[in-house]
Amino acid sequence: MSSLSKLFSSAVDALFGGNRGRAGRNQAPRAPKVAPTVTGQEHEFSPGQTGPDATVEVDPHDIATISMTYSPETDGAPDPGEVVWTWVPFEENDGRGKDRPVLVVATERSGTVLGVQLTSKQHDGADFVAVGAGGWDSERRPSWANLDRVIRIHPTGMRREATAMPHKAFAAVTDRLARRYGWTSTGA
Repeated sequence: MSSLSKLFSSAVDALFGGNRGRAGRNQAPRAPKVAPTVTGQEHEFSPGQTGPDATVEVDPHDIATISMTYSPETDGAPDPGEVVWTWVPFEENDGRGKDRPVLVVATERSGTVLGVQLTSKQHDGADFVAVGAGGWDSERRPSWANLDRVIRIHPTGMRREATAMPHKAFAAVTDRLARRYGWTSTGA
């Protein structure tokens, strides 16, 4: 191998973390690192973090017609009833956020999906629904769906499809969303 080829190969390995062609099942390849940030540290973007496919919080009262039907299908696309991982902006909406599990509750006509973020921190009250433990959490901790924050996800903005939520837990979340925001829950 020529020195120029070795240099190129080293640069590609550095850019992609040496993981060319080794992405895991149901896991997208890692995004390349971008230029140094203001602080001089490299920053890696997560799908859904920036650009036209960014995951955003929406006002659930502004959504006119939505039908929530349980229809998970393990095909790599976000479907109602599935938990997907995507970038979720912090409530302060200051550009910061975190890669989090989100329960997809509905598909919009535009092809985007609506979801509610999950947390493993125990919560009681009207804003949260206990959904149990599942494959979306590697430690199988009990989770709660946060009804107070509705997230719009572009299919290209999700990092990966995690698992389907049990139908009964999905129905508990969508029933509460329907009562709270006036949406339709078919429960199918």
